[in-house]
Amino acid sequence: MRSAPGSGNYINPIQSARLRSVNSFNFKYGRAEIKAKLPKGDWIWPAIWFLPKDNAYGAWPASGEIDLVESRGNDCAGTAGGSESFGTTLHWGPDYLHDAYEKATKSYKHTESLGNDFHIYGLDWSVDGIKSTIDGIEVMNFPFDKDMWA
Repeated sequence: MRSAPGSGNYINPIQSARLRSVNSFNFKYGRAEIKAKLPKGDWIWPAIWFLPKDNAYGAWPASGEIDLVESRGNDCAGTAGGSESFGTTLHWGPDYLHDAYEKATKSYKHTESLGNDFHIYGLDWSVDGIKSTIDGIEVMNFPFDKDMWA
């Protein structure tokens, strides 16, 4: 691994990709599915997020964010947090310090790296709540009848 000249900091040995659909896709209520094979390797943080098209209620997280998948690309020798697991989270609140994500976050551990094969990550959003799935298996179910601030 090399250091950035004169900085003493390591240069990450990867390239990153980003796919933005903000100008071509948005929805309120329905089902979205993403078939993906997550990348593997150190320094990688694969994520599939749904962000608002417009920040109608203010800066993050006031207008909300749905993290369908947040994982790691590295192999952590079977410990939680490696390429065989991911988290799914909802973010909301008036400001960064009051992000209520702890109320709507779940983690999932697969039997092998999520980068070994393609999986279908699903999001079901209705007036009643939000559910996330992997290959048809429910990971998180957050009903909107819950007190979102208690």
